[in-house]
Amino acid sequence: MAMEGEEQGRCDTVLNVVEMMMKGNEELNVAAGGVETSDKEIVDDDGRREAQNQTKHQKRFVRLDSLDQEASNVSGLATKTTKAVSIAAVMKLAFQSIGVVYGDIGTSPLYVFASTFADRNPTSNHIIGALSLIIYSLTLFPLIKYVFIVLRANDNGDGGTFAMYSLICRHSKVSAIPNSQQGEDEMNLSAYQLQIPTKHLKRAEKIKAALERSPFAKTALLTIALLGTCMVIGDGILTPCISVLSAVDGLKKIDSNLKTDVVVMISIAILVVLFSIQRFGTDKVGYTFAPAIMVWYMFIGGVGIFNLIRHDSSVLRAFNPVYIFKYFNGEPKQAWLSLGGIVLCMTGTEAMFADLGHFSVRSIQIAFTGLVYPCLLCAYVGQAAYLTKFPHDVSDAFYKSTPDPLYWPMFAVAVIASIIASQAMISATFSIVKQSMALGCFPRVRVMHTSHKHEGQVYIPEINFFLMFACTLVTASFKETTKIGNAYGIAVMAVMLVTTSLLVLIMLMIWQTSLFLVALFILIFGSFELLYFSSVLYKFNKGGYLPLTFAAAIFFVMYVWHYVQVKRHAFEVEQKVSTEYLISLGSGLGITRVPGVGLLYTELTKGIPAIFSHFLTNLPAIHSVLVFVSVKYLPVNTVPANERLLLRRVGPKGYKMYRCIARYGYKDRRIGNEEFENLLMESLKAFIREEKGEDDIAMMAPEWEEEIQFLETSRSHGVVYMLGHSEVRASVDSCLVKKLVVDYVYDFLRRNSRQGFVDLQIPNKNLLQVGMNYYI
Repeated sequence: MAMEGEEQGRCDTVLNVVEMMMKGNEELNVAAGGVETSDKEIVDDDGRREAQNQTKHQKRFVRLDSLDQEASNVSGLATKTTKAVSIAAVMKLAFQSIGVVYGDIGTSPLYVFASTFADRNPTSNHIIGALSLIIYSLTLFPLIKYVFIVLRANDNGDGGTFAMYSLICRHSKVSAIPNSQQGEDEMNLSAYQLQIPTKHLKRAEKIKAALERSPFAKTALLTIALLGTCMVIGDGILTPCISVLSAVDGLKKIDSNLKTDVVVMISIAILVVLFSIQRFGTDKVGYTFAPAIMVWYMFIGGVGIFNLIRHDSSVLRAFNPVYIFKYFNGEPKQAWLSLGGIVLCMTGTEAMFADLGHFSVRSIQIAFTGLVYPCLLCAYVGQAAYLTKFPHDVSDAFYKSTPDPLYWPMFAVAVIASIIASQAMISATFSIVKQSMALGCFPRVRVMHTSHKHEGQVYIPEINFFLMFACTLVTASFKETTKIGNAYGIAVMAVMLVTTSLLVLIMLMIWQTSLFLVALFILIFGSFELLYFSSVLYKFNKGGYLPLTFAAAIFFVMYVWHYVQVKRHAFEVEQKVSTEYLISLGSGLGITRVPGVGLLYTELTKGIPAIFSHFLTNLPAIHSVLVFVSVKYLPVNTVPANERLLLRRVGPKGYKMYRCIARYGYKDRRIGNEEFENLLMESLKAFIREEKGEDDIAMMAPEWEEEIQFLETSRSHGVVYMLGHSEVRASVDSCLVKKLVVDYVYDFLRRNSRQGFVDLQIPNKNLLQVGMNYYI
């Protein structure tokens, strides 16, 4: 009987949720029509029908008649985005991914054994043990963890640290990014799918509620995401250095007396050329160089098989994991230290996830399991077979194990492959900075789109110069791949740990995985990653400090910018103008209304910004049509074009005032001013026509046509963009540290970053700015 009562209770719960969902959708449909006015009540875009809500609160969701809620609700927030793709299309994507995704991990055989045994001469048993570690590291992390688990944690097909953070934010109100907080209605109606209550669902809801109640958890989540981002940027600095230097180092096989400084100068020259051509765009990098990377994999795989047959096929016993335990039992400390070199076999693993948006999960899986994984295994097995006979060649195992007739072709392909690997990480760094900037976590910089077909292909001149300067400095200073490898390992493992941390939360809250499987995942992957990380941290003073220094500097910049943006947004919310003030001005707003359309930009998605009253105070007139424009970046990769703008009327119809929210994903391209004006005008016309129901069309048509005609006439007199030129200062009672951060560090970043009107693509001739001070 108790079980029957429990099942009945579950059924009743499901029915109640269904009823709430249906009624909630009906209310949102009503709210989408705009704000109505009457003699008894004037409801602006922030109004709520409290009486209706109070009587219906127990049966359905509270109606929040605000664009702040609706602005985050787009079709792109759906949790399932599976697409039917033909086998031919998947295979084509798999081929193209080879040139973009797998250049970095493919060049790892150039330096793994050299870095693993940098401080000692290995014996045959050492080599077998190291090979066994390499085999199972490649199997455990790139193959099992990333290819079959992490790739599932994508944000509508887009991968990377920010994508995982976005996925978490869409399923709970934990976003710490200004102007992107989401409402409860949107969470219930668009992100969560209706599910029968289970113990896993209850656990997920408890975790969600705990995160939403904790400001510390919100800050910690964003901090983890930013740290992962900073480490990927550090990876973008180190990848060109170690890849190009390792490839060029092969010249020493021809001339053993070749000085290291000559190799370094040649590497720097290649790096300078590499960064100089970035401005031409990376639109066809993957498609153009996929054949070259495929040839590279065929070369290293074929040479590996040749060395295995020629030298020592007994190294195949390394596939037995027992040799890992023997490796550690012999010299535990040396084996633990060598993990810092072993970890380099996994460099570029994160690229499979970060570059997912350009391809598909299935194509990435096919390319790795069908080509990359077997060729890498053959390459490492072949090098191990050679080293068992010639252990003294460990410092240059790759080129020494290459047959003489194939040396020059291998050298040429190695240089090309290293350049392609570097290109992939440079492009990924551009994309990450663009995403960070879009979400208010990075100073505004110039973003140039280099492709009309691929939104993600961007070029950022300032970041390109910074990367070139950092790469040349690192290469000239360290000179050896071993030292750079120590730094590289920390960047690789730090990103993996961030991915694991976010993935555990996704498994608990979104996938609702059983606790046993989550614990197993943490035990297997988390523990081994910490073991690897401890090894690379041991070499902190031998180059390991480098990525942490880069990450700390970048994180400081991102944190300062984000901190001030949050405080600035909070200040605007506190200082917004009341609805009563607007109504008290009358339809003329207390001043002259001149012909034209005024677009007043504000970060607020509800309420009248304080800058509006500032304009009224400083200007004798305002335009006959006024639109409050708010650019809102959602935690999704892209927003469909037909859902770009959301419109609502502000105040009575006689005011001719509207609110527009322009929504963008973090990978969307900002449209130009002319395109935006055309889209806005057409959307306004459609909004005016659809403001009432179909039953009122015949009666209201003349009134609509009159308002549309007035809108067109106003636009013919010109469109003016109105912005507030803000100066942010710390309040008088702030502590010394806050004053230093806000008044000096942030001010320096703001003055040396791209101006707001340039970022919004507003022409100078149509720009009107009024200064305003913000005290935070």
